[in-house]
Amino acid sequence: MNKAKRNYLKSLVKERKLSPAERLSNRLGYMGAAFIMISPYLLPYGNIGGVTYIIGGCLAIPQVWMAKQWNLVIVNVNVALGYIIYLMNLNGVI
Repeated sequence: MNKAKRNYLKSLVKERKLSPAERLSNRLGYMGAAFIMISPYLLPYGNIGGVTYIIGGCLAIPQVWMAKQWNLVIVNVNVALGYIIYLMNLNGVI
């Protein structure tokens, strides 16, 4: 019974290797998530917090693009654009 159950569960999973583009996008996504996680702690120190938010949002886009998670693509673009506007307001550009 145990062997039959294992064979059944294996039949439900498709094993495949990631393409180089998928591997690269996953690594960029992890880097972007790390930048986004440290950014709130860097906001009080001038422009560096906003810059790390922008970098993090841009680095996270390829991962969610490859996964076709379009809602997260929009969220990451929104993060990048929002903090570009934030930095422009902070520096008196607009």
